[in-house]
Amino acid sequence: MTEKKEVIRPTDDEATGLARSLMRSARYGALAVLDPETGAPQASRVAVATDLDGTPIILVSSLSGHTPGLLADARCSLLLGEPGKGDPLAHPRVTIACCAERVERGSEDHVRIARRFLARHPKAKLYADFGDFAYFRLHPEGASLNGGFGKAYRLTADDLLSDKTVAEGLAGSEAGAVAHMNADHADAIALYARHYGKAAAGAWTLTGIDPDGLDLALGDKVLRIGFPRPLHAAGEMRKALVAMAAECREALGE
Repeated sequence: MTEKKEVIRPTDDEATGLARSLMRSARYGALAVLDPETGAPQASRVAVATDLDGTPIILVSSLSGHTPGLLADARCSLLLGEPGKGDPLAHPRVTIACCAERVERGSEDHVRIARRFLARHPKAKLYADFGDFAYFRLHPEGASLNGGFGKAYRLTADDLLSDKTVAEGLAGSEAGAVAHMNADHADAIALYARHYGKAAAGAWTLTGIDPDGLDLALGDKVLRIGFPRPLHAAGEMRKALVAMAAECREALGE
């Protein structure tokens, strides 16, 4: 009897790093829910951002076809990963099994989540406050990562998410740090983009800081810059930013 070949690889740091990068850098994804009338799967495209710990965030209207499905059955699936050039199936993507949680307006969580989502999708400010729109957190329960041909992994929620204690610690300081960096240290942000992101020079802005790294944007372009090592405490953030800027200046000769 022929032994069945195991196609799932053991999860390693490279796999978890890739999955987190796909989640953190995604601007759009495919959301699948169960239609409350037919019970059939229904997929649609949604704009995506992440909370401080990496939990995906979406902003949806009650008039959208997928919102009744989320409200009737919180189970859903989110596919992230852009196809890029060449064969779309050769590019990495991650499918995340999630449990959706509606974020109540006026709550402390709502303020933070709205800020992070709108930093990633500033054009959504035009309709984000309409009465029929609401934010949902899509809590990961597990994932299937395809890193390209022959690179399949199964991941847990812990594999996907950043340190929750550090994320909670950043909740009170992240917004101020982002505003300060954009107002007073635009030169450092540009260095991060050029050195770590291998991006062309431009007026890059910082849109978010989390335990694993930084989110940068220039118009519709986004960059994900990882810290040399994840933060072990929220108080390490400033030191890490300063050290990264110094490394960039040395590497670029500036």
